[in-house]
Amino acid sequence: MALRALSNRLPAAYQRIIFKRLPAISSRFFSAEAISHPSNLVQIYISRSIDPYLNLSIEHFLLHKSHPDSVVLLLYTNRPCVVIGRNQNPWVEVNLGLVNRPGVLSQLRAGSAEPKTTAGRRSDEDESRLAATGQSNESNSDIEGDTDADADADDVLLVRRRSGGGTVFHDLGNVNYSVICPPPLFDRDIHAEMVARALRNLDISHEVRVNERHDIVLDVSSPHEASQGGEVSETKKTSFKISGSAYKLTRTRSLHHGTCLLSSPHLGSIRKLLRSPAAAYIKARGVESVRSAVRNVGIKNAAFERAVVDEFVAMYGPPSRPHSGDETRVRSELRDIDKDIRRDMDGENRHPNVEIIDPEMVAGIPSIRAGVTELRSRAWIYAQTPQFVFSTHPTAEDPRPRPDLPIDLPAPFFPLTTDPGLDPNSESDGKSQPGLQMTMRHGQITEVSIASGPREEPETGENMRKNENTEKGDDNSSLVAALKGLHLHDIEDWRSCVGAGNESLGRWLNGLFGVVPRAETQDETKPTDNS
Repeated sequence: MALRALSNRLPAAYQRIIFKRLPAISSRFFSAEAISHPSNLVQIYISRSIDPYLNLSIEHFLLHKSHPDSVVLLLYTNRPCVVIGRNQNPWVEVNLGLVNRPGVLSQLRAGSAEPKTTAGRRSDEDESRLAATGQSNESNSDIEGDTDADADADDVLLVRRRSGGGTVFHDLGNVNYSVICPPPLFDRDIHAEMVARALRNLDISHEVRVNERHDIVLDVSSPHEASQGGEVSETKKTSFKISGSAYKLTRTRSLHHGTCLLSSPHLGSIRKLLRSPAAAYIKARGVESVRSAVRNVGIKNAAFERAVVDEFVAMYGPPSRPHSGDETRVRSELRDIDKDIRRDMDGENRHPNVEIIDPEMVAGIPSIRAGVTELRSRAWIYAQTPQFVFSTHPTAEDPRPRPDLPIDLPAPFFPLTTDPGLDPNSESDGKSQPGLQMTMRHGQITEVSIASGPREEPETGENMRKNENTEKGDDNSSLVAALKGLHLHDIEDWRSCVGAGNESLGRWLNGLFGVVPRAETQDETKPTDNS
């Protein structure tokens, strides 16, 4: 058994524990007592919820409640959502204007979402309602075409997970895997290799491997241009990422989870959803994602689940069997709950103790309910963001060039010097720096700096338009006071924050940070009278 081959890496005391024969109990009743029992050393679960907040809370429960010497496999599929890492910045990683727009996936398919990059902000109640639609198992089957049968199927949720790593997009066309094990068994490749072997066993037409970043990639061969003589044709290999990983380590447990792109119909939309219009103006302390070309494997969810379960069992052995005294009763109970997995495994009930988790099984567990509440909260999604600085112009700390600003912004946003020898970041000329700079901690604006006016330059026809607005920008102390202390994720209209005299600035910030006033959202949905 592969587990015994790994045992030489473990302390002797650990080997005695893990291989000791103990009375087994069933994990049929998903509870802290069942999953923490010392006989439950190998556990396999498949969640049939598609609520990402619930699935991550189940995973968190298993991480903290399972027996320290156990190995646990959890498989689950989520409804469309963007999942950012524990230490990431949603204003950098995500186009919030698109993600928060109802029905955005259908709009992206139709091309109608492209002109706009802002949308109305969903309330906490809306988020809860949308996530609650992830209670059906119907959408975990193979995906063919659109999923418009569900009214919310084309909405995208925003999720912050508890582990590190980069931002990923989930939908019904990929399956997420999570392996929890003791720290002595953990390394960043061992379970990625397990998943790669599972894919190879499915006779994937392209090479599957784990790369140096611990991602699973598909090496796709394609014909290359022939040599000059036309006799020899070369083959070019292109690597596509199909699975990325993230990790969470505690003193007694290790978690490795990842997602595998199988048949997502939204590959063309991922780049749009994960491209923030505000990123060019933000210097963040958190982790930034490494962007890669992606591709579907082209297999069914059920086939992937079966293959991963097979590889996990090959490594660690089958799940624990029920205690002999309760075997008849428990097998009768398992016969009912295993109908889903027998169907998914093409009628082949290879591992009868794989436990199917549905929302009703975990609804009564207080810590899972609390986990869902926390993950859905805006305080967790946004206020957990590490400190970052927004600046409209290059600074000494962030000298990157900025995109061109809208021409209707107030004059303080435009440095008027045309001397190529003068550093626009230098304050040696005694003038204030152009534009707006804000420091945010946990999503709250803690420092604000706004230029009091443009730099001196002889007035010419080229800059007269900008100087017309100088008077409005001369005294911005009230604007600084108005912005300081605000939470970005609570702002419903930047125009009301910056004041009527800065209408163009408020409109521009709405676009960058993904905000559209509720009144405008209602106007868009209001029926027109054609009579």
